[in-house]
Amino acid sequence: MTFQKYVALGDSFTEGVGDPDATRPNGLRGWADRTAEVLAAEAAAAGTGFGYANLAIRGRKLPAIVAEQVDEALALQPDLVTIHGGGNDVLRPKVDLDALAADYDAAVGRLKASGAHVVMFTIADPRDSGVFRLMRGRFAIFNEWVREIAESHDATVVDMWRMRGWAHAEVFDEDRLHLNPVGHQRIAMAVLDALHVPHALEPLPPIELPVLSAREQRQANLAWARTHVAPWVHRRVTGRSSGDTVEPKRPALEPIR
Repeated sequence: MTFQKYVALGDSFTEGVGDPDATRPNGLRGWADRTAEVLAAEAAAAGTGFGYANLAIRGRKLPAIVAEQVDEALALQPDLVTIHGGGNDVLRPKVDLDALAADYDAAVGRLKASGAHVVMFTIADPRDSGVFRLMRGRFAIFNEWVREIAESHDATVVDMWRMRGWAHAEVFDEDRLHLNPVGHQRIAMAVLDALHVPHALEPLPPIELPVLSAREQRQANLAWARTHVAPWVHRRVTGRSSGDTVEPKRPALEPIR
């Protein structure tokens, strides 16, 4: 199938945080832009038009994604929707995964009923993350809900939980939470493969990582905690989000080059 109207929904993962590009809206590229570029080329080869909108905003939890973005997406009458959410919810001290899944199921049902093809994502396995692996059980439960929802609505799943063969440090940004360009490229390839869209994308070479002594690694961990963890905790305590002043990078369907 050649898609003509693609709308991306979600949080920082879909906005493209970790993949900077000063020439693009919000200064970010990301896997969704990379995917849209290939879809645009496919549409051009088929002699059809192509528009791409990205409504994702960093820091959004799943209920906010559903409340703020689904109606906006439906108004654009897309034939392809990607939706990612839940990561910011699972990381909170308390979360009702069953209630979260019920809201997600209803949202995907509405998107599917519009005639759009829907792509969903599981959350990557945090087993190699020193901090987040403590929540691995939550991640696994949420991901099983994602698979069940996708199956019930005939949606496509990009199962990041089962994506192996990459080292965490090679595909994640220095904040250890968002993908870097290498990771965003890998996700774009996975989305296109899941949709059976031919493409010429290749994995980007991994970023060369320094070999650290145990002492240097401890110092790096402390610097990471001061630079990234402390501000994240402060926002949680004060009820703020990194996306409070951020607007969608592509609120309307437009060509992408």
